[in-house]
Amino acid sequence: MRKPTIQDVARRAGVGVGTVSRVLNNHAAVKGATRELVLQAIAELDYTPNPHARRIAGGKSYTISVLLPVVTTEFYVRLLDGLESAFQEARYDVAIFPLLDRSRLERYLGSHTLAYQADGLVMVTYNLTQLFNERRLRNQQPTVLVDAYAEGVDCAFMDNVTGGRLAGEYAATLPGELYAIWVETELDQLFTTRVFEERRAGFRAALQGSGRTLRAEFTASFDALAARNVATALLDEAQLPCTVFASADLLAGALLDEARGRGLTPGEDVRVIGFDDQPWAAARGLTTLHQPVEQMGHEAAQLLLSRLGGYRGPARARRFEPHLIVRDTA
Repeated sequence: MRKPTIQDVARRAGVGVGTVSRVLNNHAAVKGATRELVLQAIAELDYTPNPHARRIAGGKSYTISVLLPVVTTEFYVRLLDGLESAFQEARYDVAIFPLLDRSRLERYLGSHTLAYQADGLVMVTYNLTQLFNERRLRNQQPTVLVDAYAEGVDCAFMDNVTGGRLAGEYAATLPGELYAIWVETELDQLFTTRVFEERRAGFRAALQGSGRTLRAEFTASFDALAARNVATALLDEAQLPCTVFASADLLAGALLDEARGRGLTPGEDVRVIGFDDQPWAAARGLTTLHQPVEQMGHEAAQLLLSRLGGYRGPARARRFEPHLIVRDTA
C-alpha cells in the first residue's frame, strides 16, 4: 500500500490541505472541532508527516534546542520527559546540548552554533540574568528558562526557598544535632545556579526562626562518588543521634547507604531529609521535598510553544512549590 499523504488526510477530514497543515503546526487559528476531525483522520490513516518537506514548506527547523548542565541525573531525565512530551505532541523534535565544560559554554554563547539554529531555545537551571543583561546570550529566537528565573524572560521555576524553609521547619522539630549537605553550584565559574543557594537560605531562615542552629555543613559536587565521600566525612564527625538535611536526594541516598554500611538505623541513629522525591525515594522510605519536575518541564514547553504560535505579550513566570513528604528516614 502507498504511504498516505496530506491530501488523503484532508479528504478524510473534509477540510483543505491548509487546514491540515495548520493542525500539524499546532496553529491557534483552528477550531477545536475541526482540529479533532483532522487528528482523527491522521490516526485512522496512520499518517506521518514528511519532516523534510515540512521544513522546506514552513521555513522552520521544527526543532527545539535544550541547553542543560548534564543529562545523567534523575532530575534532568525527569525534566526532559516533561519537555519532550509537550514538544512531541506539537510535532517538534528536541536537540539536547549538555553544558559540560567552559569551552562548550563559550561556544554556545555564539550566534551561529547548532543550538541557535532551532526555532526555540530552552535553557535549564542556570542563573542567566547577567548574561541577558550583558547581551552575551543571543535570544533572537523565542527562549524559555526552566528551573530558573530571570526578569523579562518566560520561565517555569521551583520555589526552592519555600522548599528549604519547609525542610528547616520540620528538621527543627527533631531531636539531636542538625547537619546539612549542600551541592556545589558553580560550573567553571561561568554559569551559576540559585537553586541550592535558595534552598540553603530557606532552610537557615527556618532554623533561625525556631532558635536552632547547624552544628556543621558539608558541600559535595553532584556525583555519586563525591556524595558518598561527604557522607563518610559527616558520619565520622557527627554526634548521634542527629538529623541531616541533604539538599538533593542523590546526597540523601549516599548518606543512607553509608549509614546502613556502618550498621546505623536511618530514622533512629541518623534522620535524613532529602529534596526532589526521585522515583526511588518512596521505596527507600526517604523523607523528602516532592518537586513536580515533569509538570514544570511541560509548562515551560507550553510557554515556548505559545511564543512559536504567535504570542507577543510580556514575559510570564510560572512558579511551582515543593511539599514535604514524611517517611521512615525522618
